[in-house]
Parts: sequence; structure tokens; C-alpha cells
Amino acid sequence: MEPVVPLRFRDPKRARALTDALTHQAQRLGRAPVSIMHVCGSHEQAIARFGLRAAFPRELDVIMGPGCPVCVTDVPEVDEAVALALEGVRIATYGDMLRVPGTSKSLADARAAGARIDVVYSISQAVELARTIDEPLVFFASGFETTAVATAAVIMAGPPDNFSVLSAHKYIPPVMEIVAEMPGTRIEGFLAAGHAATITGSAVFEPFVARHKIPVVVAGFEPLDVLAGLVRLVELIADGDARVDNAYPRCVDRDGNRGAQALLWSVFRPIGGRWRGIAHVPNGNLRLRDEHARWDTRRRFDIDCSPLWDHAPRGLVQLCQCGDIMAGIASPRDCALFGTSCTPDQPVGACMVSAEGTCRIWHQYGGHPDLRDGGEA
Repeated sequence: MEPVVPLRFRDPKRARALTDALTHQAQRLGRAPVSIMHVCGSHEQAIARFGLRAAFPRELDVIMGPGCPVCVTDVPEVDEAVALALEGVRIATYGDMLRVPGTSKSLADARAAGARIDVVYSISQAVELARTIDEPLVFFASGFETTAVATAAVIMAGPPDNFSVLSAHKYIPPVMEIVAEMPGTRIEGFLAAGHAATITGSAVFEPFVARHKIPVVVAGFEPLDVLAGLVRLVELIADGDARVDNAYPRCVDRDGNRGAQALLWSVFRPIGGRWRGIAHVPNGNLRLRDEHARWDTRRRFDIDCSPLWDHAPRGLVQLCQCGDIMAGIASPRDCALFGTSCTPDQPVGACMVSAEGTCRIWHQYGGHPDLRDGGEA
């Protein structure tokens, strides 16, 4: 019997081999830069945390796109949660959502004004809280496909009558279409999120690739996962081979989790809506279907956000470049507020709020290091 070789994802020797291969593939093109986009905050965290950009070839520009669900939650969605909270409705949500700015207030501002807002780690925890109280509880739900499936499972299981969902869930594939069609876009390939693809399967990206002739590679989140995914993506670009490739086969297959997909689409329907700072995204928002209307906060409550609009802030907010950063047009270093007026303690824009936001990650891990010159690019 052959010995079992353990999986290793942080092997320096393999990392060096992959970075050499990445440089080779990038140089094959004979031009610079090769611009690719990942649409996942977890990928950006891995790249920044492990200093991978310091090992990227100069010919490669890896851009974070709209892969932070908290960051792309639009202002009116935040306003709905804030308005309910200020009217006395009890709200439960994830911690990252507290400080996301709405038109004039965040949920943290509402809490400071006396609103009852509970931070939970899962929708199941919110349901358990609802079972212990005798008043309505609204769960302000955010996240992409993976989190939306958890919300769908709770709805199908039948939560208590005093529970409802204010959905700000988003669906990633449609926004890739928007980015690919933006005037002047320079994205030549996409690194897709492995955890979302465990649900959707890699085949979900095949229509996109067929339309836009841009390759997509599904990748995991360990350092070697990211490097291997980038090597394959740049190789496809250099070969002029527009296809979907799965560099995360230990977790992802072509068809994905069909049971989870059935659950997701039995509870949610895709609708068009704005993603903060980007654009109107057709079929990019997930809302509860009519048959689950009893759990839909928007149908259960008459939400009036107009009192918030009279106090919209001016000044720094207008200078925030979160939208351009999430669209891959700018980086945090291009924003005059980054690290000065806008910090994790006092965020101006949503990209500095969430642990998956580009500005927050760059602020925490040092941005875009170039250790070859002993400085930052």
C-alpha cells in the first residue's frame, strides 16, 4: 500500500514553485499588466494576510472586486433596518452590519439612540432568540449564496411566528456580468470563490465565459490554493483559452450541491437591485418568494425611511471611493480618506467596515507590499 501523502497548503517549497510558474505564465504574454479580478473578501484576506502580493510578478495586477457582501449592501437596505429599529422593532444581525452607513445613520447609531439590536453569529441563533421573546424579531440578513442557503434552510424549517427576514442577500454571478461590461474594463480573468462554488458548482460560470470569452478559475483560500488558482488563470489568459477551470476539486465539482441549490431557489427569487457604489445588477438581489411572504419583513411591516433622508451627511461621504474600489477601477491607495479620515475605528465608507472589505484588509495588513524593493507599491 502506498503511503498517504497529507495535504499541505502552506509549504514554502511549493509556494516558491508556484510563484515561479506564475511569473513564467505572466511573462509569456509579453506585456503588462495582466489584470485579473477575484470576487471574494476571503481571497483578499488570504492574499494580504500571507503577503502573497509581495511574490506576485510585476506583470500581474490582482484586483478585488465586489466580493464583500457587507460592502455592497445598499444604502436603502440599511435604511430599512435602521428605520425599523428606531420605531422600536427588535433587530438581530451579524456584527459587521452594525456600522455600515445608511443615508444618515447606521444600526450602531440606532443602538446608541436606544434601539434594541442583537448581534448574532448565525440565523439559527436569531431564531432561538425569537423563541424566547414575545415580540417581533427581524433578522437583517446579508451575504452571498452560502449564507443565503442557511437562511433558506431556516425558512423551510418553520421559524416562530414572531420571526421575519429582511433580506439583503446577493447573488454573485450577475455582478460579474456588470464588471465585464463596464466601459474601459481591463479585467482579463476572474478568480471565483470556492465556498460559493461548493453550492452552485463550477458550471454556473459557463454561460458567463461563453458570452464574454473571459476565463474563470474556481479557487480555495489557503495560500497555495490562491497561488495555484492564479497560475492556472494566467495560463488560460496566455493561451487565449476562455473556459471554466476548477482549481478547488477537493470541495467543488461541476454540478455543486444540488440539494442546497433546490433549497435556495425554493425560498428565494432573484430580482434586480442596486449594489452599493456599483450599479443596478439584474437578478443580483435575493428576495423571499410569495409563498414565504409570512416570513418577509418587507411584507409584514410598513417601513418608512423618509425621516432618515432629511439628515443625509455631506462632506467626507462624497469623497469616499468605495464604489470605484469594489468595481476594480481604483484601489484604497487612490482614496484621499484611506487611513486618515477613514479608519476601522471611524469608517466613512462600507469598505472600511467589514472584515472582508478591501480598505479594512489593506489597513490591517499593510495594503500592497512590494518586499522586493523594501517598500510599498
